Amino acid sequence: MIYLSAEGLSKSYPDKVLFDDIRLDVAKGEKIGLIASNGSGKSSLLKVLMGKDTADEGEVYLRPTIKTAYLSQDPEFDPYQTIQELIQSANSETLNVIKNYNRILEEQQDHYSDSLQTQLEKASTLMDQHKAWDYERRLTEMLSRFGIDDLDQNVDTLSGGQKKRLSMALVLMDNPEFLVMDEPTNHLDVELIEWLEKYLSQSNIALLMVTHDRYFLDRLCNMIIELEGGKLYTHKGNYSYFLEKKAERELAEEAEIHKAGQLMKKELDWIRRSPKARGTKSKSRVQAFYETKEKAGSGKKKEELNLDIKMSRVGGKILELKKIYKSYGDLEILKGFDHTFKKGERIGVVGKNGVGKSTFLNILTGLEQADSGKRNVGDNTVFGYYAQEGLQLKEDKKIIDVLKDYAEILTLSDGRKLTASQFLNYFLFPPKMQQTLFSKLSGGEKRRFHLLTVLIQNPNFLILDEPTNDLDLVTLNKLEEFLESFQGCLILVSHDRYFMDKLVDQLFVFEGGGEVKGFIGTYSEYREIVEEEQKEIVQKEKQEKAENSPAKTRTTNKPSYKDKLEFETLEKELITLEKEKKVLEANLNSGETDFEKLNSWTSKLGEVMTMLDEKEMRWMELDELLNN
Repeated sequence: MIYLSAEGLSKSYPDKVLFDDIRLDVAKGEKIGLIASNGSGKSSLLKVLMGKDTADEGEVYLRPTIKTAYLSQDPEFDPYQTIQELIQSANSETLNVIKNYNRILEEQQDHYSDSLQTQLEKASTLMDQHKAWDYERRLTEMLSRFGIDDLDQNVDTLSGGQKKRLSMALVLMDNPEFLVMDEPTNHLDVELIEWLEKYLSQSNIALLMVTHDRYFLDRLCNMIIELEGGKLYTHKGNYSYFLEKKAERELAEEAEIHKAGQLMKKELDWIRRSPKARGTKSKSRVQAFYETKEKAGSGKKKEELNLDIKMSRVGGKILELKKIYKSYGDLEILKGFDHTFKKGERIGVVGKNGVGKSTFLNILTGLEQADSGKRNVGDNTVFGYYAQEGLQLKEDKKIIDVLKDYAEILTLSDGRKLTASQFLNYFLFPPKMQQTLFSKLSGGEKRRFHLLTVLIQNPNFLILDEPTNDLDLVTLNKLEEFLESFQGCLILVSHDRYFMDKLVDQLFVFEGGGEVKGFIGTYSEYREIVEEEQKEIVQKEKQEKAENSPAKTRTTNKPSYKDKLEFETLEKELITLEKEKKVLEANLNSGETDFEKLNSWTSKLGEVMTMLDEKEMRWMELDELLNN
């Protein structure tokens, strides 16, 4: 079944073509990753597909009978609402079902009619279909998972990351059949990304998403589409398969262009030697020559990002932290932290959101003061700090002028000197674009420009706080190449597991409560150990429970008499609860107008359905145990 179909889509600006005459279908169960370089139109394409923007040409068909949800890159909410008010006003299909059901109940309180009774029956059926009876409980759990606990908090007090997580929670709560997401992993910690990856992979939901997270793409997607040069290229398979096919495609194109170039040289020689008067056969050959010439000239020179700086000389002592304490009220960030940073160290900083990773980086650079302890900085230490919040300008300026505020002449690692304009070219900001106001850049372009302003300072102690947000995969690969050869000290905070695995060989693990533990190895190695430890804890708890149970003499793989008795009891309880559910539903559909009774029945029905879910889950566990 096709969920979305786009035909002949084109969109361009006076100075740039985003996409031209492209076609795209999304079918049930497909999980598609959309990749492209920054500024090439990924987000614009998603907005056009979701009806948030219009194309210059072409049509989009979105099947109206399916539940569709869209997670934008930068969600916008009414800043004057509380989170609770926002949830109540959200255009959620499930919430609309609940509101409609409650509206009919209120109308029944005023007057009864056969029409209202019929509407109530339909509304009750929809409540069942949307699993809406316990929506509030599930919503609380989902919001808590995404770190949203204070529903009375005003939306305008939320950070960009909190708004993205709130939007994600609301989108998932609606249980969409087709989900479109723009950079879903931004602002999520690694544990939450891994949960989301598992959640989406196990569901039948159809996905179309833009993300730079390569593990996410590789493990989740069964199709990759690439937007390049205004055209859309489709590759069946995951991200690894896409990389293979992309390389094959580019090699084939280069060979074809080279072959056309060789033929053009021969034809050009013939054109020059031929008489001006030509017959029909000669005219066709001339036409073929111009077609060959066009093909030979179709190979555009690929502009590549060049990350190259002359690193400041590293002294014997870089940075030393001794007995560092830092807290905000009851929130402890660091409790006696000690470390002497050395040349060539490559350290990843991991931990849940809110445990103090960014505060730690600010202490490293001296932007924040510790409550106590010593911070000794080497004489030759030059910090380069790529902050998560991005480049903050006091006033909007052309990017060439912003860069000149840092330096007008820059030195590369080989001693060559470049002007600010030439250095911008290295970072894929051509002369025409250099006159652009900073505010007019795309999210990825702002990130790339921010990186440029950090590297221009020739740091030997480089600190990167979530550098992968909004960067395209090409830029990420170039950044990885640069960092792999970086000779100074590197501190990296990132939710991008691939990025971390490739670049760091030790971790600072922020566990909360001021505790920071060191780990030698990559992030994946750390997660493997953590998962093994968690399995051992669960196994130990099961073993202790079994030993403490009355039936401790039984083997752990065989059901006990108690298990059989519980199974039989649950079967009877489930039958009773099902009957109670039907009675409550009948009461609600009876035409009763007493609001207090209706409200009581509705609350009771929610409780019964919650108990049904819990007991059914336990019944299935016991059924598996008894029948294995």
